[in-house]
Amino acid sequence: MKTYLAVDIGASSGRHIAGWMENGELCTREVYRFPNGVSQKDGHLAWDLEALEFHVRAGIDEALKQFPGIESLSVDTWGVDYVLLDGTRPILPCYAYRDSRTEAVIPQVHAKMPFEELYRRTGIQFQPFNTVYQLYADLAAGRLEKASSFLMVPEYLMYRLCGAESHEYTNATTGGMVSARTGEYDPEIIEALGLPGRLFRPLQQPGTVIGEYKGIRVVLCATHDTGSAVEGIPMEDGALYISSGTWSLLGARVAKPITDEGSRAANYSNEGGVGYTRYQKNIMGMWLVNRLRSELCPDKPWDEITAEAQQKHFDHLVDVNDPVFLAPESMKAAFDSRLPHPPACTAGYFRCAYRSLAQGYRQAIDEIEKNTGKTYAKLYIVGGGAKNGFLNRLTEEATGKQVIALPIEATAIGNLKIQIQTAKEE
Repeated sequence: MKTYLAVDIGASSGRHIAGWMENGELCTREVYRFPNGVSQKDGHLAWDLEALEFHVRAGIDEALKQFPGIESLSVDTWGVDYVLLDGTRPILPCYAYRDSRTEAVIPQVHAKMPFEELYRRTGIQFQPFNTVYQLYADLAAGRLEKASSFLMVPEYLMYRLCGAESHEYTNATTGGMVSARTGEYDPEIIEALGLPGRLFRPLQQPGTVIGEYKGIRVVLCATHDTGSAVEGIPMEDGALYISSGTWSLLGARVAKPITDEGSRAANYSNEGGVGYTRYQKNIMGMWLVNRLRSELCPDKPWDEITAEAQQKHFDHLVDVNDPVFLAPESMKAAFDSRLPHPPACTAGYFRCAYRSLAQGYRQAIDEIEKNTGKTYAKLYIVGGGAKNGFLNRLTEEATGKQVIALPIEATAIGNLKIQIQTAKEE
């Protein structure tokens, strides 16, 4: 029996999931789980690379105890964030995407290449944390002077395992510098912004074998976690998906990028998939309720929170894509700032968040149907948010779509499927 290992790391936790084929079905077992999160470093938000690497290695060791002779492994994480390297040494800190350091440089970037032109070239939605803005902030701060290369976070972790510097396509597309036409970094964007050309290497596709660690082959999956999640959804053609976690990524598979004015105005993104384009939009997601819970009722179980939210009747809504919700010191205060009056009780905040998310999904689906010229009947939801029956019901009511909630580890499953397919093709 050949066993494969997916290392799937999100913004709040990571897990190692082993997978193998049995009677034509993919079987999985979680072998290791660990916490993750940003920390404050000199007034900035940063990732703890040492802790991440420690847990990645510890989880592999645990997997080997349970499954000796693992065939291959791969790592996926969130997108846009990266590690600068000076030779073999990381240039620290590794800034997190929720840090505010890009705010000052976004106008400078757009003065050199207006966003309309960036979008026409890349098809990537505006987010203040896109890699293009982060790299320009590093340029302005002098951090690129000693940088010999940069690796996205999952590629950095695999580099630490096997020594190979890799640049995976789906993850690179999240940053706003990959040409929608060629599928490679756009040299005109790089030149216009004055970024060092040495940092930008040819991109590699999911399924590329890059090295070995403890006798295990290291393979590139779709290292952007949503890229792997979409691969892991047992989805009919012509359906919509939401990968529901810290962010809600709502979209559809399309044959080629759609970079017209309607897509730019709706802030839709064209991110790399495995043989297709993920035409999707970032919506703030479960971050809203996770932060409300940690602030207002950290010890209350989720089933009680959702039950109370269903019983209350606070019916005001907020725009879940408002930047005020991106990284507030107080999520409660952020909601209060956007409501005509605060809810009378804690449950009202959660009711507002869930109902606002459902309305955000409805608006995004209206936009996707207008821009693609297609009508979709089914909406697949995977990830942690798929377990929330109240939100699923609100989403079905708001969108009029058949919601198919699959509380599966879709990202890890997609990661594993790519590894298994790579083994088959050899």
